[in-house]
Amino acid sequence: MGRPSTKPKKLKDGFYLEVKNQGAKSGIKIRRDTLDEMMVAKKNFERTKEVKVLGEVIDDTFVNDKKKKRKKKADS
Repeated sequence: MGRPSTKPKKLKDGFYLEVKNQGAKSGIKIRRDTLDEMMVAKKNFERTKEVKVLGEVIDDTFVNDKKKKRKKKADS
């Protein structure tokens, strides 16, 4: 056996949800191909789990990333 890989996993294109148990710190990511499929899965998991919609991934990046880098304003 060799060393474990250190390269991060790449995300496939699609729509992602994070599902976790009530009160849990971490959860799992679930991918669906279309927005409609994601919304159906969200509705089903909401009955017993905490669900957070992460958004759409294209080319291993989230399309509507809320943590966009902001430019610092120069003091003039």
